[in-house]
Formats: sequence, C-alpha cells, structure tokens
Amino acid sequence: MAVKKYKPVTPGQRGMTGYTFEEITKTEPERSLIVPRKRKGGRNVYGRVTVRHRGGGARGFIRLVDFKRDKHNIPAKVAAIEYDPNRTARLALLHYADGEKRYILAPLGLKVGDTVVSGPQAEIRPGNSLPLANIPVGTMVHNIEMKEGKGGQLVRAAGGAAQLLAKEGEYAQIRMPSGEVRLIRQVCYATIGQIGNLDHSNIKLGKAGRKIHMGIRPTVRGTAMSPRDHPHGGGEGRQPAGMPGPKTPWGRPARGYKTRNNKQTDKYIVRRRSKSKR
Repeated sequence: MAVKKYKPVTPGQRGMTGYTFEEITKTEPERSLIVPRKRKGGRNVYGRVTVRHRGGGARGFIRLVDFKRDKHNIPAKVAAIEYDPNRTARLALLHYADGEKRYILAPLGLKVGDTVVSGPQAEIRPGNSLPLANIPVGTMVHNIEMKEGKGGQLVRAAGGAAQLLAKEGEYAQIRMPSGEVRLIRQVCYATIGQIGNLDHSNIKLGKAGRKIHMGIRPTVRGTAMSPRDHPHGGGEGRQPAGMPGPKTPWGRPARGYKTRNNKQTDKYIVRRRSKSKR
C-alpha cells in the first residue's frame, strides 16, 4: 500500500497524506456482520466523563471480527479486502465452505481468492490459525490468545507482528512488537503472518478536522487552565509548571512514572519492553 500526497490548494492540505486504498476490493461492508455503534462520548452510566477527548465523529458501524478462529478444519476463501473505520488494520471477508461468512484481520500478503484454514493441522501460511505448539520457532504471528478459547487479544494493530522465540514445557516465549518477551500457553491460538497496512504510521492527518471525524475532540494544554483544573494552571502570563516534572490533571507524574500494577501476570513477563520502543 502506498501513501497519497495532496496538492495543497488549502493550508490544511499542506503536508497532509492519506491512503491510496489500492488493496481495498469492496467498499460496502457485509450487512450480516455489522452492528450499530453506540456512542457514549466517554461517559459512564452516571453521565460523568471518564475518558476525556471523546465525542462526535462520523456515524459508522462496528464490524464483527472473528478473533477466536474457532471454525476448525473448514477451509475459507478470501472474498474481499475491506476498510474498517474502527481499527488501523484492514479486514478480510471469508466465505467458508459451509456457507458462513466471517471477518478476520487481513495479514500482509493475503489476497482475494486465497484459502485460509484454522486448526492444529493447518499449514504455516499467512492467515492460517494454529496453536502455538504447532507453530515452528521463529515464525511471525499476530492475533495471539492470552487465554485458551477467549480469542486473540495481543498484536492486532496495523503492521504488528510478534515472534515465537522458544517453547519450553507448557509455555512458549513470544517477543511482542514493543520488545517485551512474554510467556503464553502453547494451547493458545495465534495467526500466522504480519498484519497488513504497514504505511499506517506514515499517515499525517494535516488538520484538526480529520481528528474530529475520528471522534477525538481537542486537547487543551494544562498551562492554559486554571489551577483548580490542572496542576500546571494559573499564574499571570506564561509560567513553567512550577513543580518537579509534569503532572497529569489528577496530580500523578506524567513521564517515566510506572503505573503497571498487575502482580498476577508479572510472572509471565520474561523481559520488559525496551525503553527505545516506548
């Protein structure tokens, strides 16, 4: 996929880039695999904002993606490659031999007409899903399960790929895109290959309006707020933060402060992610 540059006939288009969509083969989604998207504007059941900068955006539908890949040993033909406005990856529409249709994340190199299959006896080809125990060491995988039968939860963004490093006993060592090495049970399923749409990281929005269309509202600097709204606020004229290190709106350190607190899964992390990947 290539990146498209715009002729700057307006100031907002100067430096703006977009997708060419040359890999997309179908423009309308499969009606049986979409549901309306309920927008809550970042608010909880009490109407209070719990996630800031959410709201608005283009009206759209949620595509029902098959992360479990639980139709084992039934071949499926790739009918189309589609765009999904809710994620960075592209979707592949599968037509199974028994007549069912499902969406999966489209890996790099998967084309219309290819055949994919899920199950322990599947070949090592992009788009096929197998247990980690049946995947050779060194293979690049994505859509990895953390719990057997729950469906893929790891490595689902555009261009993402993890590498199977080793197998020992009940667990396999997998290096994540962040550089973290993690233990995953070998009975968990993973999909072969790297997720497509590699140029997603090269897209420049160019103007604030494109962010609004994505449902992301403007972000206000803390120094422009009052002291009751942000620790950086207040003062006559422009002022520094006035404290050691920047803070979040709730007073916690904003940079370099570790917030992970999940002792139950610490034992599954062999090596923390490298600082260069942060």
